[in-house]
Amino acid sequence: MNKLIKILSFTLFITVVNCGEDDTIGSVEFGVITGKVVKASDFEPIENVKITLSPTNNTTFTDANGEFIFEETPTNEYSLEASKEDLLTKFEPTSVVAGATVNVVFEMEISTALNKPPTKPELLTPADATENLNNSVELKWNSTDVDNDLLKYRLEIKNDFNNNIIKVEDLTDTIYTVSDLKFGAKYFWQIAVSDDINSEVLSAVSAFTITSNPNNRFLYVKKENSNTVIYSANINSNNNLINELRLTEVNTNSWRPRKSNTANLIAFLRTDNNESHIYTMNTDGSEVTKVTSNIPITGFNFNEIDFAWSANGNRLIYPNFDKLYMINKDGSGLQQIYQTTDGSYITEVDWSNDTTKIALKTNDINGYNVKIFTIDLNGNILETVLAGLQGAAGGINFSIDAKLLLYTRDISNFESLNYRQLDSHIFLYNFVTMIVTDVSSQKVDGTNDLDARFSPNEAEVIFVNTSNDGLSEKTIYKTLTSGAGLKSTLFLNAMMPDWE
Repeated sequence: MNKLIKILSFTLFITVVNCGEDDTIGSVEFGVITGKVVKASDFEPIENVKITLSPTNNTTFTDANGEFIFEETPTNEYSLEASKEDLLTKFEPTSVVAGATVNVVFEMEISTALNKPPTKPELLTPADATENLNNSVELKWNSTDVDNDLLKYRLEIKNDFNNNIIKVEDLTDTIYTVSDLKFGAKYFWQIAVSDDINSEVLSAVSAFTITSNPNNRFLYVKKENSNTVIYSANINSNNNLINELRLTEVNTNSWRPRKSNTANLIAFLRTDNNESHIYTMNTDGSEVTKVTSNIPITGFNFNEIDFAWSANGNRLIYPNFDKLYMINKDGSGLQQIYQTTDGSYITEVDWSNDTTKIALKTNDINGYNVKIFTIDLNGNILETVLAGLQGAAGGINFSIDAKLLLYTRDISNFESLNYRQLDSHIFLYNFVTMIVTDVSSQKVDGTNDLDARFSPNEAEVIFVNTSNDGLSEKTIYKTLTSGAGLKSTLFLNAMMPDWE
């Protein structure tokens, strides 16, 4: 029994001793972690930054002073993570020592701090020092960004004749067309690119020179963005288009150009406050001046209506319904010089070079019951060229000696509410012989020849040909006045020609 008691007592002693040793080994010592988070740029404190302690994954947030604390942190090796939206996450290692306080400082940067700026813009076209450009220039450049940020460009254009600067902001394309530049001027352009993160990056400066005014012989109209726009151009010996210049803005309706070589001005029609008025401009499209004011030019169809210069370039004549007016080119001296006796509308007019005769085309409200005749400045009717025929007619133009008159007529005699023509030909009327010649004898079936005008030497005729469907593209051609020979293509997608 005594032996059993001794064994039990020894076992109990060993158990008690072992328990005492485990408590000593498992005791935990603690320290404190404090810290502060500031901006790397100016060391301003950052509030509400999330601080994560690993490997415990305990978290806390910085206060208004950017400070944080982890109390009673077991001694160990730790990693601290500081994170906040729009800032780059930062990591700092630390060691906690028993009974000690360790301090950690985070300097945080914005999330785009590592973002690279875009490359310096490369100016592609026109090449530096390019000369004789049209007064509408397409600029092209290129820049790249390794971070694929959205790039915005700023364009500046200076010149060598005044202090005006063309500025275009927030471009996202790398192509921009600048228009209405001064003929003969030199321009300097530069591109700045920004990714809205880094500072702007500037390109080199490139220069180009606009051609001198080429004094183009041809005028015509194109349809652009639902508006009619006036152009001028020349044709080389191979009938190829050269020096095409846009003379009027694409956001305004401008049409029916008529040049006076004597005045060296182009008169044209333009919409103004829902009315059509006569304007003039220089041959380069500059100095646009309104001529008519109180009485606009009007009739049954604005696409058909026409006016004329006097030979000396001082005056213009134009219709307003059944009345014919004369006005000085500066807008003064307005006077009525004729009125139809039957109330028919005057749609087209032309003035002889010697200013003694005026050719008129009149029609009813639908464009039919056409008459083509001449009057003197007193309103007396001189000669009747066309009357009593069905169908549409127009395009009247005197020869230089007023012995011939060009006009067009739809020989199908078709009449419709939408003024569609089916087979319009060009005719030449001789006032001396009263013989009519068909200039369109070789016209393609199903098309119309329209808006005929004499060439300056009158050996040729310029005109528009288009399908009679009323929808197809219009093309300007020339042909011999005699009607012999094939026609030559001059301008595609163009109408209302003038050749001076």
